[in-house]
Amino acid sequence: MNPTALPDRTEVAIVGGGPTGLALAVTLASAGFDFVVLERLAEGANTSRAAVVHARTLEVLDELGASEELIARGVQVTRFAVRDGARRLLTVPFDRLPTPHPYTLMVPQYETENVLLDRLRALGGDVHRPYEVASVVQDEDGVTLTMTTGQTLRAAYAVGADGMHSTVRQAAGIGFTGSAYAESFVLADVLMDWSPGPSEVSLTFGTAGLTVVAPLPGGHYRVVATVDDAPATPGLAFVQRLLDERAPGQAKVTGLAWSSRFRVHHRVADRYRAGRLLLAGDAAHVHSPAGGQGMNTGIQDGYALGRALASGQLDGYEAQRRPVAQRVVAFTHRMTCVATTRNPIARGTRNTVLPLLGHTALPKKLAAELAELNYR
Repeated sequence: MNPTALPDRTEVAIVGGGPTGLALAVTLASAGFDFVVLERLAEGANTSRAAVVHARTLEVLDELGASEELIARGVQVTRFAVRDGARRLLTVPFDRLPTPHPYTLMVPQYETENVLLDRLRALGGDVHRPYEVASVVQDEDGVTLTMTTGQTLRAAYAVGADGMHSTVRQAAGIGFTGSAYAESFVLADVLMDWSPGPSEVSLTFGTAGLTVVAPLPGGHYRVVATVDDAPATPGLAFVQRLLDERAPGQAKVTGLAWSSRFRVHHRVADRYRAGRLLLAGDAAHVHSPAGGQGMNTGIQDGYALGRALASGQLDGYEAQRRPVAQRVVAFTHRMTCVATTRNPIARGTRNTVLPLLGHTALPKKLAAELAELNYR
């Protein structure tokens, strides 16, 4: 594939054309601000990865003119059910949240990327691909980005929206404090008969680990689970055994669309800015997939950074967004630890207390935290 022609210079170079980079680009395009999006992949990914779009992100997409089409492509879910095996411990409701979108939208990540890219093109922008950034060097007047092809791009600012192994973050010399979870995570999109049905997301606790089952469009389900040592590409039989062990009698897997194994870290960048270099999305924070908040936080980063660049108020970006990342990382880490504890006393206490807390304000507070409405 021939790469799209690269200009000599731009105001903002966005390294990474995933949801975070696209949200930033759409925000800048809406403000009439000059930018270039650089993506190393020749075409967008067609696998699901992130599959949850929470209410606050939909509010942001309202502002960007991208929510209506995305909502049409997804499945609206109004509750999360927390279980230990087949026993329901707690229900977290989204349908009474103070938002125009009182639900969680289940939609594959590639659909989110496609909708954002279509919106970007409607505003006159696009993604330059395939361009892999080999080096990023800043000086007093700007930033020089050199591609693996040897081509260069001069920009006033460069944004790392290029994931956990961010080239921009490394060039900025910004630390990425945290650690990795011991377990691996399995991710699979399957066709199956699932007893709880497609009207809720199920978070199942157990001594073997955390298991999340969520509906997707087209009758598919997303399965995410912690596993001590998962195979690189989990097959249908592996997923069936996993669900038989953790949700006995509730699942019959009939088809496997896609699967993967990955390791998860919980880290936050020490800073979001070093001079003319800025970070957003997974380049700035990574955490457990419990709650499905990763892509959401990244899209909101992109929107906030775009507004800060367009308004000339960059100094407020880190102060606004880094505390959000710290809170999300801490929250999801607590969720993961509570869900995966193998201490029988801790499990017994958890399973006794959670049903009692269901009669308090806790479920509504959890819903607001997951939906990220507290981060407005």
